Amino acid sequence: MRTRQLASPLLLWLTSASGAVGTESIPRHDIVSRYNPVRNASSPTTPMQIGNGFFAFGEDASGLQTFLPWATMSDWGWKNDTLPPGETLEDILDYRGVVWDGVQYEFGGPEAPQQWLIADPNRVNLGRIGLLFRDEDGQTRNMTEEDLSGIHQELDLWTGSITSSFVVLGENVAVSTHAAQSSSAVGITVKSRLLERGRLGIFLDFPWNDGSDKFQAPFVGYWNDTRNHTTALRIGERLGQNVLAQINHTQVATTIFTSVGGGDSFYISRDSPATHRYSLLPSEKMLSFSICVGYSLQQMAPIPTILEIETESTQVWEQYWSNNGFVDVFSGSADARADELQRRIVLSRYLMRVNEAGYTPPQESGLVDDGWYGKFHMEMFFWHSCHWALWNNWDLLGRSLDVYSRFLTTSIERAQVQEGYKVGARWSKMTDPTGRSAPGEINELLIWQQPHPFIFAEYEYRATGSLETLDKWRDVLYEGAEWMAVYPKHNTTTGFYDLSPPLYVVSEDTNPNATWNPAFELAYWNLGLTLAQVWMERLGETPPAAWAEVRENLAPLPIDNGLYVVYEGIESDFWATAEYTNSHPALVGLYGWLPQTANVSIDIAKSTAEMVWTSWNISNLWGWDFPMLAMSAARIGDQEKAIEWLLDPFYQFDDVGMPLGGPQVPTPYFPGSGGLLYAIAMMAAGWEGSNQSAPGFPQYGWNVRTENMSMAL
Repeated sequence: MRTRQLASPLLLWLTSASGAVGTESIPRHDIVSRYNPVRNASSPTTPMQIGNGFFAFGEDASGLQTFLPWATMSDWGWKNDTLPPGETLEDILDYRGVVWDGVQYEFGGPEAPQQWLIADPNRVNLGRIGLLFRDEDGQTRNMTEEDLSGIHQELDLWTGSITSSFVVLGENVAVSTHAAQSSSAVGITVKSRLLERGRLGIFLDFPWNDGSDKFQAPFVGYWNDTRNHTTALRIGERLGQNVLAQINHTQVATTIFTSVGGGDSFYISRDSPATHRYSLLPSEKMLSFSICVGYSLQQMAPIPTILEIETESTQVWEQYWSNNGFVDVFSGSADARADELQRRIVLSRYLMRVNEAGYTPPQESGLVDDGWYGKFHMEMFFWHSCHWALWNNWDLLGRSLDVYSRFLTTSIERAQVQEGYKVGARWSKMTDPTGRSAPGEINELLIWQQPHPFIFAEYEYRATGSLETLDKWRDVLYEGAEWMAVYPKHNTTTGFYDLSPPLYVVSEDTNPNATWNPAFELAYWNLGLTLAQVWMERLGETPPAAWAEVRENLAPLPIDNGLYVVYEGIESDFWATAEYTNSHPALVGLYGWLPQTANVSIDIAKSTAEMVWTSWNISNLWGWDFPMLAMSAARIGDQEKAIEWLLDPFYQFDDVGMPLGGPQVPTPYFPGSGGLLYAIAMMAAGWEGSNQSAPGFPQYGWNVRTENMSMAL
């Protein structure tokens, strides 16, 4: 029998901890409900949403998708496009790209197979649901939002439901929606005298989806390409539990089944053979009409009833708000900025639960629209999802965290078969549920995703302290560390191990063939290999000697004029060069995002961070840049600056909490939300070695309380 062995003195600071300030219970319901979003008109840039993390439904002011085709999206809804003209699947799979410095990379070469592999598979919009208006004679009546008056739409954060009310055609209409929490389904209840008069119903419509555009925002899919795909209506037969009608939507080789039922009876018909729009009307005169619409890859998948959806949504959301981590910066704070910061926290907690708690890592825009063809980026997994660990949402983080185990085989193949390394696993950059890497120079040469699994694993071990956790992560961390030990090249002149070309740094703005020993990557490499060694020791195993050899002899972080610089050999005046100061300022991550590593001087890191604050083009930053800046300020003791970064004018969240994309990416850009929640957790609950309550907040003007939060590294 093996016994659990605690870590050696290498990392005595890696201990589990949680913090709470004060003893009085936080009034969670009051704080959450204070920030219920209210709209009186649709936004042209973002929807109001309900969802469950792997499925989300976006709404305009009608309470559905009547006037704006907001997406219905999932983490499982993907399709492949047809092959390029003249190409076979064998041709595509034989694509190899180029060889640089003796290593095979998947970029360059023939354009057709490369682009197909970049775009495929692509994430799809499952369909649209809207209100159908009719004249007295039963003819469909075209309406716009301008025909509505008295619009009031409110999202009840505590129950995860949206209620919309307005006046149209002289009558009141109320629409309420809930999302199922254990399936991909939405429950809809419409109340109006227009139903009784046969003048109100619901329509379903289905777009064509493909990978022709890298970004599809704010809307996903093409509604006029009706000939590229097919739909077929099935009724009057056994279709699955609670299902009264089913529409089979086929795009190339992918069919998604839309099931309708779970509530009142209805008539359904196709509007015309040339469209993929279906009209649905109550089969009886009534003042209230309810249906459930569910989506699945399985033809006979059951759907819940309206009552089941509403009950499940209420219970799950109440549990979410009541039982997990919570940070209250509003109650008792004298600083006027506390209200806006609390709003961002609460709405980010909601939106991350809706958009970014699926069974695969999230894409940059969650389940709102599509960026990078809907694919997800493994280097961004930390910024999307690591906050779940500090807020103790292991049930949600656990849905996607086994992606490293699922992708281990393809990552070993990438390192050893494709690239020719003798050992190890190299994690992909831009990928999809297959684990295959999308071709591209940056996709192939970025490396800072490699240490991420060690951070996730460390937080899980803190939470469980179990041998089961150690065993679960063992192969992932072992193979990841093996590659981290063989990737650096031994420099016989200096005796150090270099992170050498070709590679891209975090900001992706340097010449990959001239980038030697980037500062942030060296520090992160040190932390990853340190954690790898500790993990093996906890298991009672002896780590390979190469891990310590490489970690202890990594090239020193490059320094120029007493400051850390982006990479070794960069020109001294790069601080004044727009080429290098317009994107992610990873230099501030050396001590802030990362704890102090053995190869980082806190004094130099502090001076470097302060130089970044005055030299970087802050107006060109976005998303997680600002939480990273805040964490740096907090660790070096400038708490006021940390608050300023989290409320910087260029770091914006709209009225429903959607994080704006900034100058280079579309809205929403959810690493901004994940980064905010990670930074808030660290600043409020502390980090290893911090020795005061809420160490990241100013001592005066702020009253910060936490419940069930965990410390950061």
